[in-house]
Amino acid sequence: MTESIKKSLRDHSIMRWFVLILISGLTFGTYWFQDFFSGLKPLMEATMGLSSTDFGKIISSTTWANMVGMIILGGIFLDKFGIRLSGIVFGTLATIGAAVTALAASGAFGKSQESIMISMMVGRILFGIGLETVCVIISRTVVKWFKGYELALAMGINVAFGRFGTAFGTAFSPDIARAYGSIPPAINFAATLVGLGVLFFLVYLIFDIKVDKQLAVSKVASDEEKFQISDLFKLVTDRSFIFITLLCVAFYSAVFPFIQYAPDLLVNKFGFTAALPDLTNASFWEKLTAWFHNGAKVTSLIPLGTIIFTPIFGSIVDKKGKAASLMMIGSLLLIFAHISLSVFNSVTLGYFGLFSLGIAFALVPAAMWPSVAKIVPEYRLGTAYATMFTVQNWGLGAFFWGIGKVVDMVNPTVIVALQDAREKLVATGVSSVDLSQRIEEMKLAGQLPVYNYTIPILMLVGLGVLSIILSYMLKKSDEQQGYGLELPSNETTQA
Repeated sequence: MTESIKKSLRDHSIMRWFVLILISGLTFGTYWFQDFFSGLKPLMEATMGLSSTDFGKIISSTTWANMVGMIILGGIFLDKFGIRLSGIVFGTLATIGAAVTALAASGAFGKSQESIMISMMVGRILFGIGLETVCVIISRTVVKWFKGYELALAMGINVAFGRFGTAFGTAFSPDIARAYGSIPPAINFAATLVGLGVLFFLVYLIFDIKVDKQLAVSKVASDEEKFQISDLFKLVTDRSFIFITLLCVAFYSAVFPFIQYAPDLLVNKFGFTAALPDLTNASFWEKLTAWFHNGAKVTSLIPLGTIIFTPIFGSIVDKKGKAASLMMIGSLLLIFAHISLSVFNSVTLGYFGLFSLGIAFALVPAAMWPSVAKIVPEYRLGTAYATMFTVQNWGLGAFFWGIGKVVDMVNPTVIVALQDAREKLVATGVSSVDLSQRIEEMKLAGQLPVYNYTIPILMLVGLGVLSIILSYMLKKSDEQQGYGLELPSNETTQA
């Protein structure tokens, strides 16, 4: 058996990293599609007449089916049928959902605003079921290839691919929409990336089959490794697992929903641009200045920064440990970030807040996901990750929709003024591609009021406080249960 293990593909460093790149292609595509709407919010308001509440409904619909346990069913499916079949089924479902969303935005299921919204939400629901289970599958696959090696670093790099998708989707989707004069091309492009990610995963399956043969993996699991309902009970009664799951929902609910609204916040609060000006003859510094004063482009720096920092933090966790402590530090940075962006009106402090959020966004996941692999036996990881993502979706769904709802509640006069301005511009024959730009110009000139995001973002400060408390409780629980979260990745228990 030892001879077989030594000859397996997973023991070759180059092969491990090549496999990681293949499966991370799916991570990149699905995260792009998950988050690309954030840069399109002003355009969707101007061209489709959507309110912040409507926008919140569309992006929150991604989580609806998962709130009632679809990810747990996906995790059980993964533990029962394995990575290969699960990846094909749920990757295909994500692709279908993305395609339905794109077709809906083009009016394929009806031209009215209500028809477009409903059909887009149906597509996002289907995509969401596939997305979250795909995340579980990819996490499980990384553990399969890297456990005992550079697990935290590998998970960090995989997360970085996802953040890369989020950053590019946020930054460039508005440019794609404006280049083609409408929103559907940006959605079509995002849906195409999901399909390409699935193709990369299919290529990976060749190596998955080969490594299983090399390791002589039995097709019949032992009685201990067969999924049983009692596995769920063991998970939800484990204190460390409870704390890390609650930390997962609190932390991500303070980050992902914020990113969806951040471009609009920067435009309304700090006067950033919604669209880049014509920079054809501009100098490098003029282009850089314009880029750093554009809401979508600056927001993209949050996930973009994690591409650098997540692998670094993952490597630190591999070599030094201190995972629970690092999660506490990341939660503290989260509080500073949201206070900077809500209470104060300083652009400089706002930049520091965004930078702090980016560091936290790299630090906490780099420490969190490898920690789960220490708390939970490998053959139950599918169910464990699925349980965490299910609870996470409760928080994401609430805040995706809740932020938009609160924005509308505290800005009733803004909504009326924007709607009146939109109707008057449409009546004068302004094209859809110019509508958003004209409204932005009216805001900058003081002819239209702007959204006040103070209260919606202050809600996220509370999640940061909760994250610190949960990180501390996780650390104390680990001291009693001995999972070794504060130890390097190759150590699991205290000596």
